Amino acid sequence: MWSGRSSFTSLVVGVFVVYVVHTCWVMYGIVYTRPCSGDANCIQPYLARRPKLQLSVYTTTRSHLGAENNIDLVLNVEDFDVESKFERTVNVSVPKKTRNNGTLYAYIFLHHAGVLPWHDGKQVHLVSPLTTYMVPKPEEINLLTGESDTQIEAEKKPTSALDEPVSHWRPRLALNVMADNFVFDGSSLPADVHRYMKMIQLGKTVHYLPILFIDQLSNRVKDLMVINRSTTELPLTVSYDKVSLGRLRFWIHMQDAVYSLQQFGFSEKDADEVKGIFVDTNLYFLALTFFVAAFHLWKVKKALKMTIFWRGLMPEFQFGTYSESERKTEEYDTQAMKYLSYLLYPLCVGGAVYSLLNIKYKSWYSWLINSFVNGVYAFGFLFMLPQLFVNYKLKSVAHLPWKAFTYKAFNTFIDDVFAFIITMPTSHRLACFRDDVVFLVYLYQRWLYPVDKRRVNEFGESYEEKATRAPHTD
Repeated sequence: MWSGRSSFTSLVVGVFVVYVVHTCWVMYGIVYTRPCSGDANCIQPYLARRPKLQLSVYTTTRSHLGAENNIDLVLNVEDFDVESKFERTVNVSVPKKTRNNGTLYAYIFLHHAGVLPWHDGKQVHLVSPLTTYMVPKPEEINLLTGESDTQIEAEKKPTSALDEPVSHWRPRLALNVMADNFVFDGSSLPADVHRYMKMIQLGKTVHYLPILFIDQLSNRVKDLMVINRSTTELPLTVSYDKVSLGRLRFWIHMQDAVYSLQQFGFSEKDADEVKGIFVDTNLYFLALTFFVAAFHLWKVKKALKMTIFWRGLMPEFQFGTYSESERKTEEYDTQAMKYLSYLLYPLCVGGAVYSLLNIKYKSWYSWLINSFVNGVYAFGFLFMLPQLFVNYKLKSVAHLPWKAFTYKAFNTFIDDVFAFIITMPTSHRLACFRDDVVFLVYLYQRWLYPVDKRRVNEFGESYEEKATRAPHTD
């Protein structure tokens, strides 16, 4: 049985290793693009000719721009420099159609300076919706007094309209231009970049116009603003920065992945969690986390083998035995739980009452769930502490093999890495760091007390030899 489980675990880990290697190969293909080696079939960058460019941003309620009518110019950057980043905030007029749950689009043109975009044959443009439809976030109120920061707005909304999607404003528009003077091979153009490229023939040479890109991953749900019928103007922050070819291809793939999630039924809030991993985290740190997670799975495989082996032997050498050490361990464990419950029960009740008095919630159900979750975190911390109390009373620590100890340490701190890159409630993030506190105290006890090999560790392993290490003295 143990051999069968071990083989299955090895198979799973092997498949994961192959997946990791394949992913690394794909990522390398994204970051590195083979340049054109000869003159034939080479596509030259139009930016290498140093044209004078202008950036113009228009808004309209139409998804297809046929003429220059019914559009508003909201931003005009003359003498646009591809190498210079900027960020500007403008006020955008909200049409009546958009205020009535309609859509507003932004048209971004990169064209020659002094020429209107629709009169420039070498212009490039993209369109992006400035609005999205979502169910409005329920108002948070004080459950005892009914006070709310937006009480006046809440009173105007009928109850039946609270579950209907309404138009929300996207206050950020992040633009990028691929600034590398990269010469593409026309016979092997990357498919991801190809759809953003516009070619022109200049003499005998084919050039590609500046590659304009809109960073949709920077649009987060937390930044969305509800559009009311009384809203006439809304702020729009337009930011620009150049981007390398490798990074551009990476962002294209990430945006396509998020779009695929939404096509499979993910809501915008669910997709926003995925966005946060890439937008709020440094890419190098993200790559490090990926390899740490792979190494962690390998450690899990080894620990799983050890656990299955020792648990398989436990009934043979523990049946009918109950040593004095085990009796004292159970006694001190029960004693520790009793003392800790005296502390944590009042803290949980007091925390729930404090949050009810001072924190706003959507409903009584929301407060109840939040209180229960905090209670789970508190009691999870409680169940980790008795072992430290037992070590203190027995003035010893149970023997733990070095490999198992290494896995225990690695498993403790791997949660900290993910706590930094994954969006989560503050209470859950603190719950990740509570393991560190317990583990550091355990390390101190391991240094202070001798190792008692007669005590049974968490793998069910016990050594009969007496401890040979003397305790440290201050």
